Amino acid sequence: MSDQKPLALVTGASRGIGAAIAERLANDGYQVIGTATSDSGATAIRERLATIDAANNAVVLNIADAEQTAATIKHVLADYGTPAVVVNNAGITRDNLFLRMSDDEWDAVVNTNLGGVFRVCKALAKPMIKQKAGSIINISSIIGTTGNAGQANYAAAKAGLEGFSRSLAQEIASRNIRVNCIAPGFIQTDMTDVLPEAQKEAILASIPSKALGQVEDIAGAVAFLAGEDSKYITGQTIHVNGGMNMG
Repeated sequence: MSDQKPLALVTGASRGIGAAIAERLANDGYQVIGTATSDSGATAIRERLATIDAANNAVVLNIADAEQTAATIKHVLADYGTPAVVVNNAGITRDNLFLRMSDDEWDAVVNTNLGGVFRVCKALAKPMIKQKAGSIINISSIIGTTGNAGQANYAAAKAGLEGFSRSLAQEIASRNIRVNCIAPGFIQTDMTDVLPEAQKEAILASIPSKALGQVEDIAGAVAFLAGEDSKYITGQTIHVNGGMNMG
């Protein structure tokens, strides 16, 4: 445990946006604990972040599992202390057209993307309130605002996440804890790299900036909300989408 560095917990940090967020915060001087759902994922996070500082680490956590979440957060608090920054990035998709969507597909996405954030925040709220400082940053999505065919479950969870964040922000703002969301648009990751060229062109045509976002764009927004420059911002959703949705 570092006496000098503030602690940051980043869920879903094994790849893509989560990996970029973890690396940015580590480079910005935080001691970062990343989470992954598998041992191999946690090992990958640990090895990558250790190149920045050996004090960084990783744990296995499936936020869909209530008992595991409570136990893992308890261990993080005991081993590393109370986070100054919490980034809820972990999430899943189970896409299907609504008329074909099963209860399991609906429940899995809502339980993870919304319920999982509730569980992480629940386990950390009292220690952060006692600490009287902190920034909780929840990763939403443009889909939570615009909707998207085939993603009723994902859109509902992300829209719910933003409502949850505003409510929590109101409850704990007086304790010097801020709660905000970042809603990425289309970001270039492994998932977008495999899309057919025609689909990529259609996506780009819908973005005024005519470019996909980079994972570093989201990490930069997280760094802003984590730091002192945003100390008077809470209950907000910052949209990072190249102008795809303006409002």
